[in-house]
Amino acid sequence: MPQIVTGIQQVGIGVTDIDTAWKWYRSIFGTDVPVFDDVADATLMARYTGNQVHTRRAVLALNMSGGGGFEIWQFKSREPVHSTSPLILGDLGINAVKIKCLDVKKAVDSINNRQDGNPLITQKLPNGEICCWIKDPLGNRFQLVKGNSWFQYGKHTTGGVCGGVIGVSNIDTVLPLYKIALGFETIVYDETGQFDDLHEKYQFRRLLLRKKQLDEGAFSRLFGHIDIELIQALDREPQKIYSERYWGDPGFIHICFDVNDMDTLKEKCQNLGYQFTVDSASTFDMGEAAGRFSYIEDPDGTLIEFVQAHKLPILKKIGWYINLKKRKHQKPLPDWMLKTMSFNRVTD
Repeated sequence: MPQIVTGIQQVGIGVTDIDTAWKWYRSIFGTDVPVFDDVADATLMARYTGNQVHTRRAVLALNMSGGGGFEIWQFKSREPVHSTSPLILGDLGINAVKIKCLDVKKAVDSINNRQDGNPLITQKLPNGEICCWIKDPLGNRFQLVKGNSWFQYGKHTTGGVCGGVIGVSNIDTVLPLYKIALGFETIVYDETGQFDDLHEKYQFRRLLLRKKQLDEGAFSRLFGHIDIELIQALDREPQKIYSERYWGDPGFIHICFDVNDMDTLKEKCQNLGYQFTVDSASTFDMGEAAGRFSYIEDPDGTLIEFVQAHKLPILKKIGWYINLKKRKHQKPLPDWMLKTMSFNRVTD
């Protein structure tokens, strides 16, 4: 059966100033190719913004070495609300975003040379692989990990998004969503205890799921493999990261999977008890891009987005867009075509 989920398209990051945040992400993670930069009313998301329609600006930026992007998101019609308490790993929601590297140590050395403050240090994951934790200026956690799928090799020492760390109240409860509906077949590790790389005194269960990259889907070669790490706090009561706050407020607001067949995915999710809480149903215009998007909530209310792209800007300077609705197969777009998106690169 053809795969439905073809990669992580992007992770939504709520910020207070897009231009400042994006400049940092360009410098540190190389996400310097914008797919769209759009100001609009988030009409379909009102149920997650106090039942009011709010205006936002959103930029979707990619690292063309491969991996998913950042959808950097800023309210324009209200002041963003920060969390009143610091996130503790294991809290319910997206705890961190995984960034893939060819060589984690080289990436760490490069980042240390480009930013002030305490130097980053490498640590080990439960399976013995090297990782490194880093925070952006807003305090969002990122985890540098070894990447095993690359679209091309560029000047940056990191690629894009290859996964996320999601805090859940019960791993066994949410696991069928990822294995049955989303097609994660491999368990890389499933470990319980205290972990040196987390720098927390608490006990956790950590389960890392992996979905290999397959040549099925227009952007599958660009997005690559996906790692989702589920983390469960065992000796403390975790808090909801977005309790009393809106989708779009500062932090990781959603994780978005690129999909080939939204109708089949909807049926799979419904069979497991996950209803689409938002569904654009048809093509939704995002200015320079368009597609059908939907959301579900995991058992703890964490928002998971799905997008089936219909229109994509390839070379905006000459008005070259590709209509994906006309494609009748799941073959990846030609590498040369996707590589031309690099001509949209923003340089500092």
